[in-house]
Amino acid sequence: MTDRRRLAYLEALGVDVYVRRSQPRTASAADPPSLEPGETASPGPPAPLATAAASPESSLDWEALRTMVAACTRCPLGGTRTQTVFGVGNRAARWMFIGEAPGADEDRQGEPFVGRAGQLLNAMLRAIGLAREDVYIANVLKCRPPGNRDPRPDEAAQCRGYLERQIELVAPAIVVAVGRIAAQNLLATDQALARLRGQVHALGPRGWPLVVTYHPAYLLRSPGEKRKAWQDLRFAREVLGRIERGERVVP
Repeated sequence: MTDRRRLAYLEALGVDVYVRRSQPRTASAADPPSLEPGETASPGPPAPLATAAASPESSLDWEALRTMVAACTRCPLGGTRTQTVFGVGNRAARWMFIGEAPGADEDRQGEPFVGRAGQLLNAMLRAIGLAREDVYIANVLKCRPPGNRDPRPDEAAQCRGYLERQIELVAPAIVVAVGRIAAQNLLATDQALARLRGQVHALGPRGWPLVVTYHPAYLLRSPGEKRKAWQDLRFAREVLGRIERGERVVP
């Protein structure tokens, strides 16, 4: 990636760049405050990602899992969707990004993170040297909730086995929870996103390293927060470097 293109992606994230007279521009970001403006906690923690009993899909390969998801009627969302949104990307990726649920664009196209939010996510990835094709992207829910409302606990529970199996099949080195709803569901917590950022969490019984950042849709509504998302991505990249050096990153 050229310096010019990388700077364009940083500017899309709202990160100020500075130029020295004899050197190329580099990104600079101040430490973020600890609280997220307007953040509210959910009524209660979602159920844990992993359950004691094995799910019916726990031994399926990719194609069998996709087929099962496409035919799913476990919850009422099966009757309101246009199509399921399974996931996309590199099935052997080092990075896995998990959002909350498909929106209207995703429901029409059958792919997670498309439209304006998807374009911003792509810019966020490129800012840390990744292409969309380098990572795997999925959602907590495989069907769009009507009106783009938040996923309900029972809906997330019905989809949980699908997501668990996707994580097992990808076997990522690091997972990034994209947005408050995804983070709270994955970590079975009702803590605010501001309290979950900036640390490494253990996901599920395998203890997959997980970090948390903002949802691109939120950043489009609150562009002043893009700097914090940039810091989250830099932190995730630093954590992955530690993992690749053989360091223990999960408490």
